[in-house]
Amino acid sequence: MSQQLKRDYVVLEEIGRGRFGTVFRCSSVNSGDSFAVKSIDKVAITAAGDSLDAQCLWTEPKILELVSPHPHIVNLRNLYEDEAHLHMVLDLCFESNLHARVMSEPEAASVMCQLMQAVAHCHGLGVAHRDIKPDNILFDEENRLRLADLGSAGVFKEDERMSGVVGTPHYVAPEVLTGRDYDEKVDVWSAGVVFYEMLAGFPPFHGESPVEIFDAVLRGNLRFPTRVFRSVSPAAKDLLRRMLCKDVSRRFSVQQVLRHPWFSIAEQTMPTE
Repeated sequence: MSQQLKRDYVVLEEIGRGRFGTVFRCSSVNSGDSFAVKSIDKVAITAAGDSLDAQCLWTEPKILELVSPHPHIVNLRNLYEDEAHLHMVLDLCFESNLHARVMSEPEAASVMCQLMQAVAHCHGLGVAHRDIKPDNILFDEENRLRLADLGSAGVFKEDERMSGVVGTPHYVAPEVLTGRDYDEKVDVWSAGVVFYEMLAGFPPFHGESPVEIFDAVLRGNLRFPTRVFRSVSPAAKDLLRRMLCKDVSRRFSVQQVLRHPWFSIAEQTMPTE
């Protein structure tokens, strides 16, 4: 661990581990507030010879510095580096349970509103997340949604498009898979898949292998099985169609999503205490 990091923070228990990094809980020496420190093993990335992983190593802190602070993004608090590791001090957040259960529409509206606000903030700064999925949607101690893991993010300008196959099976947009250049609406597609899962309990495009999943995504045959969607409102289905639209020119932007009447309809059906 960096000596400067140890001077500023008390590093506590491990709370997560990935291929090239470990996440620890830590507390500020000055304030006592709790944070997370993500320690990336630079040596392991170099030894693996994966240029994409190496790129993500440097992309994430730069993107986080650009988009922080925001109430619905995991913000970068401090950055330290030593010979072997890059240490990012981040907001302390916890894994979501979005995989675990089917949500009511008011519950889904709360999650989607916070998620799309985070995405809108990124898009407004010329940043596309490019890997929106439940694993990257966390919640803090106050149960506020925090969009995480911007290592795959891309930077775009109004007159420029992005390229590269980035994303995760089930959630990646079809235009990414075709190898064509694409714009920030890939995030709207991915968020639409998350939205569908929250209402149905399973993703809209299925397959037994990544290849089969990619084929289903490319077909983009969006269905609403009656046994599952019988009680889902027409407004929710309309928003899903507009987010999971293969024709990018007709797919909603993040701002159009946030203006969709489903959000106010869902709020009206929220039970009162």
